[in-house]
Amino acid sequence: MEPLAYRMKPKTLDDFFGQEEIIGNDKLLYRLIKADKLTSAIFWGPPGCGKTSLARVIANTTKNKFVTLNATTSGVSDIKSVVEKSQNIFENPTGRVILFIDEIHRFNKLQQDALLPHVEKGTVILIGATTENPYFSVNKALLSRSTIFKFSELKNEEVEKILKNCINNKEVGLGNYNLDIDEEVFKFLGNTSNGDVRYALNALELAVLTTQISENGKIKIDLDVIKNCLQQKKTVYDKSDDSHYDTISAFIKSMRGSDPDATLHYLARMLEGGEDPMFIARRIVIQASEDVGLANSEALNVAVSSMNAVYQIGMPEARIILAQAALTVALSPKSNTSYMGINLAIDDVRNADIGQVPMHLRNNVAPGMEQFGYGVEYKYPHDFENSKVEQQYLPDKLLGKKYFIPKSWEKMYEK
Repeated sequence: MEPLAYRMKPKTLDDFFGQEEIIGNDKLLYRLIKADKLTSAIFWGPPGCGKTSLARVIANTTKNKFVTLNATTSGVSDIKSVVEKSQNIFENPTGRVILFIDEIHRFNKLQQDALLPHVEKGTVILIGATTENPYFSVNKALLSRSTIFKFSELKNEEVEKILKNCINNKEVGLGNYNLDIDEEVFKFLGNTSNGDVRYALNALELAVLTTQISENGKIKIDLDVIKNCLQQKKTVYDKSDDSHYDTISAFIKSMRGSDPDATLHYLARMLEGGEDPMFIARRIVIQASEDVGLANSEALNVAVSSMNAVYQIGMPEARIILAQAALTVALSPKSNTSYMGINLAIDDVRNADIGQVPMHLRNNVAPGMEQFGYGVEYKYPHDFENSKVEQQYLPDKLLGKKYFIPKSWEKMYEK
């Protein structure tokens, strides 16, 4: 028998729960499916949110030939075979095929290019499902010919609704079991699944199949039973997909925004998701210079020392060191003067007429070079009061140019 999560996949639009923003009665995708006028589309969203389930609904409602491929096991030859078979007028009177490709982000450029002419001509209506950002993983030519539908993780109450529907469904669900399930079990699964209904259904099925029938003839599922089946809350973080970039971005912006609680939260997400502690440590070092900088130069020392300590010690103790370093950055006063200044200077070096190094600043390393002006009239600052002296340092072409643009408290650093 197939797993419960597979059996509970909806067969019609009326069976489909969640994603009201894109599949509600008045929404474009709903109307396209109902009218069987679907055009090429990319379904983008987290695991267990209904992408493949909606593809199954389309397969059950369309008059066009419907074929499923998985990008991990299919290649160019499979695409060609699908197209050839779709052109058989006896097997497929419409001459068109809806091709659903799960995990389309795993198709390489050659495989994606093989789809393009058939999508262009309309002989193939492509539906690609991906957990990764298609703007990074799907080629632009295919994207321009497809509508992107962004699926959201299911809300807790939507997961609970699906679970309750499952225990009442005698055809494919758990309705034939004599179950006694505490209400708090549904709430717990809704909360811990983080919107992945497949994860919640798998846990519920495991609990039902492994729990002995009690004296009253019922299978009792309480919070302790379901916790034992889950073991650990599903972590919403995959260092190989889009959530990696979203989480590290939120971590960086929380440190920059001086929010210690959010900083620790996103640090915990990354650590629980198996992120490389050294990757996190390097990001903290960068932020200590980019966002704290001259406002608290000690923050960079703390960050670098922490990176070395993380390397020497490793997990799980490294979490404490990373937390200290991240909080140091988050709680420090902020200055991006160094970051902005070097960017401005590099931009001029790349794009502007920057002129030559002034002769009096040039290196006079051999006798006779002074006759050409090398090092002539250079004023050694330590020969003057407070070790400062007025003289030209910038090239003639850049006189008056400002790269160091201090904030009010940084005026002490100016000449």
